[in-house]
Amino acid sequence: MGCILTEQCNTAAAVESFERAIDMDPHHSRSLFNLALENARHGNDEEAIRLYEQSLSRPPQFLGALLNLGLLYEDSENYDAAEFCFRRVLASDPNHSQARLYLKDIEATSDMYYDEDLAKEELRMQQLLSRPVTDFELTVRSRNCLEGIGVKSLGDLTMVTEMELLSGKNFGETSLVEIRELLTLHGLAIGQNINKEQELEPTFAPSDLSPEERALIEKPVADLNLSVRARKCMARLGITQMGELIRRTPDELLSSKNFGVTSLNEIRGKLDELDLKLRND
Repeated sequence: MGCILTEQCNTAAAVESFERAIDMDPHHSRSLFNLALENARHGNDEEAIRLYEQSLSRPPQFLGALLNLGLLYEDSENYDAAEFCFRRVLASDPNHSQARLYLKDIEATSDMYYDEDLAKEELRMQQLLSRPVTDFELTVRSRNCLEGIGVKSLGDLTMVTEMELLSGKNFGETSLVEIRELLTLHGLAIGQNINKEQELEPTFAPSDLSPEERALIEKPVADLNLSVRARKCMARLGITQMGELIRRTPDELLSSKNFGVTSLNEIRGKLDELDLKLRND
């Protein structure tokens, strides 16, 4: 009955039917599987994992349950458990293409090295560069000059040259030395980040688009009907429209957690259907 109600899009009634079946038989594999599926669709990952595990606790074990459980494990960064699930699927069906691809993603993920100390240092540097120059004891002359040329933070000082500072009204060598000493004290230097400022080339000029093209790039990515994994990547990157998606490069997408070549190829295929491509593709 629950399956019929699901096909009729009566989710609430279907869930109630599955729950009744489980109350009568806590190991009813089909009902546990379907209830887990509904929970996963609504973002209740922890409950979905519990239900999939319960459904697999005794035969019959559905390959779909193992596959879905593996994906949920991967999303929760339990990579060993995810790998176990995908290998169990392949042990039963060596030609299962999805399990093979997901296993490759897991193996690729395990090769990635996350340097926690480096991440902390990057955060410290971001916080330092964002500190306003008014936090520091500068002479009135230096403070007025920096305000006059639009320098508001330490980060701004790493994006200007000494000549630009000296071109400021009443800003001389004494003020320059003062700024140098301030930055040196914090391990920084005037102009050190100038070459790091790289503006992204716009993929398109919205003003040049026809109404049809504009409608296409403003189309929500939800219309692509992506897999759960790909949808979660879009959410993590804050991508909601086609225009935002095609501004991204493949490398940018692959840098997102749990996003592998399988998901990348999925998105490429969906975009190809719309005659769109990722940046640099």
